Amino acid sequence: MIRYILTILTFSLVLSCEDVIDVDVPTAEPNLVIEASLDWEKGTSGNQQIIKLSWSTPFFQTDQNTAVTGAIVSVTNNDTEDVFPFVDQNNGTYTTNNFLPILNNSYTLNIEYDGQTFKATETLMPVSDINAVTQSTQGGFDDELIELNLYFDDPENVENFYLIKYEVVGDLLPYLEARSDEFVDGNEIHDFFEKDDDEDQGQTPFEAGDVVNISLYGISERYYNYMRLLIEQYDAQGDPFSSNAAQIRGNCINVSNPDNNPYGYFRLTEVVKTTYIFQ
Repeated sequence: MIRYILTILTFSLVLSCEDVIDVDVPTAEPNLVIEASLDWEKGTSGNQQIIKLSWSTPFFQTDQNTAVTGAIVSVTNNDTEDVFPFVDQNNGTYTTNNFLPILNNSYTLNIEYDGQTFKATETLMPVSDINAVTQSTQGGFDDELIELNLYFDDPENVENFYLIKYEVVGDLLPYLEARSDEFVDGNEIHDFFEKDDDEDQGQTPFEAGDVVNISLYGISERYYNYMRLLIEQYDAQGDPFSSNAAQIRGNCINVSNPDNNPYGYFRLTEVVKTTYIFQ
């Protein structure tokens, strides 16, 4: 009899696990998302640039067409008053082939769409050349793992901010780091990149033959602060003791309706790139 009762209880529990639970997910009206990273790679003219416009979507609705078309997009050099129109490609991208990058000049992004005006202002920041890229097993967190070492000079008596992007060939996402010269002004900066063995994220340590594409950007202080917050929130995912993620405000504003500002950031940088293959 007892065995019969236990069997019924077990069967009931299994059936109860199949109940569908409806969870109310908060939703909001779609918002304009601006991806405007105008990067001037050293050794190139920097004339070809692209800006992307899209709509934000609910978390579980990833199959929607979010491209924003029909906008009027331009970037103005505030120092020279030159205006660079970006042509609508009818797929959410807007392009130009005649942008003229000038270091330390101020630029303003202007977007006209659906009776509203969106603006953002940023300065094109310079960047130092990369001195060297090496590998070692000393200086990282684990002396048994190979790490990549990046070296570049910081200009003296000038406040500088950097974004470093490591793209490991075969990995889904790049690794980002924002740095300032607060404690290393005028010195050679050393940055290292090391990967641990992490099964949950499908991450393995570096080994011979691994290829890493490296990008070093010179960025403004405001963009540095913006990226620091984004990186901190990303790194805190899964940490039960971290604070709740919050919406981070970029530099783009809705001039027509300040209560409905877009997402995203208008960035101008000079960038140097190189590739390293582990031996």
